[in-house]
Amino acid sequence: MSKVSEKLGLIFGDRQLRGRILFTLGLLALTQLFAIIPIPGIDAARLQSLFAGSEFLNLLNIFSGGGLSNLSIIMLGVGPYITGSIIMQLLTVMSPKLKAMYQEEGEAGRKRFAQYSRLLTVPLAIVQGYAFIKLLQGQGVLGALPLGVLATDILIIVAGSLLLVWVGELITEFGIGNGVSLIIFAGIVSRLPRGASQLALTFTQADIPIYLVGLVVALVVIFGVVVVTEAERPIPITYAKQVRGGKSYGGLSTYLPLRLNQAGVIPIIFALSILLFPQMIFQLLAKSSVAVLASASTFALNLLANQIFYTSAYFVFVVLFTYFYTAVTFDPDQISENLQKSGAFIPGVRPGLSTADYISRVLTRLTLVGALFLGVIAILPLVLRALTGIQSLAIGGTALLIVVSVVIDLVKKVDAQLSAREY
Repeated sequence: MSKVSEKLGLIFGDRQLRGRILFTLGLLALTQLFAIIPIPGIDAARLQSLFAGSEFLNLLNIFSGGGLSNLSIIMLGVGPYITGSIIMQLLTVMSPKLKAMYQEEGEAGRKRFAQYSRLLTVPLAIVQGYAFIKLLQGQGVLGALPLGVLATDILIIVAGSLLLVWVGELITEFGIGNGVSLIIFAGIVSRLPRGASQLALTFTQADIPIYLVGLVVALVVIFGVVVVTEAERPIPITYAKQVRGGKSYGGLSTYLPLRLNQAGVIPIIFALSILLFPQMIFQLLAKSSVAVLASASTFALNLLANQIFYTSAYFVFVVLFTYFYTAVTFDPDQISENLQKSGAFIPGVRPGLSTADYISRVLTRLTLVGALFLGVIAILPLVLRALTGIQSLAIGGTALLIVVSVVIDLVKKVDAQLSAREY
């Protein structure tokens, strides 16, 4: 406890770090204010009943920072931006130019890459906004809208999504932590008091075993995420000795840390986006006057509604995105080249291609463990929901995984700021 209080004293004793934290908290509070400003013409009772029975909408509400449950001006949240980022990441596999921009052109290249993701956010937000409005009209939450009002609502929704992305980037640049992740985190945390009060009001003695199971699962998820996130595989590195002017340089030994889970929580967010975005489009097309589109969309929705198919697809997407994101962000060939240029080598491994192959083999084995862990943790709440029948477990598990990962990342960034202050 003394260490915690000591660290808090260091954090708030540092004027710059304190300013960053207060700036971040202020913008997160602002996003929650945006989340309670609704678009006009909403039937609140129908909206509440719609969310009570829809896991799809509740998962989307996570990405909106809690704004979707009120049909607020930020109802789309950062979802379109995340989808745009996924598309851009996928394009790096097909386009060597984009891959070089992301990996080799440094900070300037990554800024251009992010700008393309922002530009892609606009058409995606327009499509998602229109699909949402039509979906809600079909459920009776929104009434019939004239063309001018419909266009205005879509414009407001798109502007709200872009505003949230801008706030997230302000947090990343001038605050502390990853802004987009923190917005999702704030949306999850803001729902905790309401969820706790509902559980307290509906509590009966018969629910005690189920609550205990939920508590045990939460503790296991927290422990597992922390362990896997912190786990590393050190690869020994030795720097060759060099003699200059009668003095010897180099000859030092260090290690290259390869994390067990290089991708963090990104595969979970990517997998959810890939599963949720098509559902939104299929819900819109299911009401199409074109018979082929309507029947195909209905079939796809029924397939996604199948719990076994949905769980299996979720697991596969998480595993695949873990490998994909690791491959995009960590290039063994570039690491090998950098080691060779600096006169470093792995003992027992030839520099160059052999070093790249060795790092790639180790990374592949590590990623397999991390990917399977993320996949199991992601589907575990869905399995528990199928066994217990409690819907909130499915959402709570995914939310818990995101919250724990974001908190770990935030703590690391705060520690890095404190270390920089000491230097």
